[in-house]
Amino acid sequence: MISDSFDLLYRLKTRGYDNASRDPWWWPESGTFTVVAGAILTQNANWERVERSLENLRNEGLLAPERMAEYPATSLEALIRPSGFHTSKGRNLRELSQKIMEEFGSFETFRQGVDRDWLLARRGIGPETADAILNYACYREAFVVDSYTARLLAALDYELTGYDAVQEWMLEGLSGRESQLFPGFPVAQCYARAHGMVVEYCKANRRGRKILIEEIFRND
Repeated sequence: MISDSFDLLYRLKTRGYDNASRDPWWWPESGTFTVVAGAILTQNANWERVERSLENLRNEGLLAPERMAEYPATSLEALIRPSGFHTSKGRNLRELSQKIMEEFGSFETFRQGVDRDWLLARRGIGPETADAILNYACYREAFVVDSYTARLLAALDYELTGYDAVQEWMLEGLSGRESQLFPGFPVAQCYARAHGMVVEYCKANRRGRKILIEEIFRND
């Protein structure tokens, strides 16, 4: 089927799964606090519901840590209700916003100074959410993998268990060849677009939780 992650991503790109109509880093409004909020809200929620929550936050001017940190908890929970788990997500967003302001003073300073360990120490942030924030909000070299990635690889008969194993497989196959996929892009943006292609493919080829395998993955 496929030999490594470069082969996988090359096939996705040549078949048009690099969605050039989106943000240049694929995630909407990359480089902003909107990514941070979205990365937390999308946990156990589909993106359409997350967009409704983000629009509610945008209408209240809350897509900035200094505003969210001071917003009443119950009011915040009502705004993000469409994403589900609104009590825990609201608490996590407020606490994260407060920590950003306490320890960094501004979102821009946070973008420059935060690291993965700091994020993982925050309540409600696991490896996928941390890497999404680092890559899409902070433009760092963090490769995001998710349930789509794991399901696609399982459908391709790769038996990988856990986030770290899937991420390691994706990184190992790229191993310095990122620019062959995305000439002129920094490595961090290559990672962003690569993850985006996996998601775009899986959304177009899913039946419930099952990912269907197209002809593009057969040997040429």
